[in-house]
Amino acid sequence: METLEQIKARIEASLPGARLQIIPNESPSGQRSVQVDAARADAVARFLRDDPQLGLDYASNVTGVDWPDTVVKEKVKVKKVVDGVEKEVEEIAEKKRPGYLEAVYHLYSMSLKHGPLIIRLRTGNRADKVHLPSLTPIWRGCEFQEREIFDLYGVVFDGHPDLRRILMWDGFQDHPMRKDYVEPDDYEYEPTPHDDVLEKTSAAQLRSQRNVT
Repeated sequence: METLEQIKARIEASLPGARLQIIPNESPSGQRSVQVDAARADAVARFLRDDPQLGLDYASNVTGVDWPDTVVKEKVKVKKVVDGVEKEVEEIAEKKRPGYLEAVYHLYSMSLKHGPLIIRLRTGNRADKVHLPSLTPIWRGCEFQEREIFDLYGVVFDGHPDLRRILMWDGFQDHPMRKDYVEPDDYEYEPTPHDDVLEKTSAAQLRSQRNVT
């Protein structure tokens, strides 16, 4: 398979306006990925599937990632007067990075027997801009996995044929894979409380009774 740089260049040449960025990976695997702008994700996905050199016809794995707000430290150069002389010095500046959610797709070619190519779609934030285009119409295997990301992370996949919860029950509140998710005490919406959940429910009811009396 071509390098990520070659694939990126060919996509940008074929789809003017598409914005792609190669994301490094500092883990031991060093497996890099390509971030695709959500506005052109459908067109990029079809290119990856239909291009005769790539033929990425199979999405083996789709997962979600939650990136909360964080503070990033960066080295910056600033001009300061030192001993009466203006000099350029290096300082550490803190910059707040707004949080976002990601959907990460691992793509293979069953016909050409190569891969994976990893692409990432990023939401605008973690609050009111959580929509991404569904890639289920391109790769049918994404259907249940995008539903799982919707259920557990709250990403809304526009164009998905059947977007509804798949693991949590109807009426469940929030998205339990979010890093700021707070587990409830009583699980009042769970149809069949059991084991440690039942203990928490009983403890919450006991505290409630004490507060009343």
